[in-house]
Amino acid sequence: MATKWVWASVQGPFPPNMVQGGQDSDGCGIFVGRANHGGDLLPAKVIPSKNAAYVAYGGEETFVSSIEVLCQKELVWDHAVGGTIPPDAIVGGNTADGEVLYIGRAHHEGSQTVGKVQCSHGCVYIPYDGQEVAVQTYEVLCER
Repeated sequence: MATKWVWASVQGPFPPNMVQGGQDSDGCGIFVGRANHGGDLLPAKVIPSKNAAYVAYGGEETFVSSIEVLCQKELVWDHAVGGTIPPDAIVGGNTADGEVLYIGRAHHEGSQTVGKVQCSHGCVYIPYDGQEVAVQTYEVLCER
């Protein structure tokens, strides 16, 4: 799953889906972070339960307060209609003419089927029962 860096303060709040990197000797979770220190951008250990983050620098463990934490992106289905696409939609392919196609899904005849959202046509096309079925109300797979 894809990742992203999210700004945070050691005082919180901390974003959901942080990537856990380990466990402290007292059992507290250590999460993956990074921080600017001494002109460097350094990997950091982030311990939300202690409102603390540290980098290794100049032979010492150095406390940092302004950090970025590594978070896993989530995949979500967003409702859409008539060829609209959320800004974080996942590209699924393209036509021979170069039009971008997105991953969509729609309900049809008791099924929920994955297909292609083609914005210029204002719909999602799903393969169903030997046909290409156009549906104007659909969901688009997005990454957050």
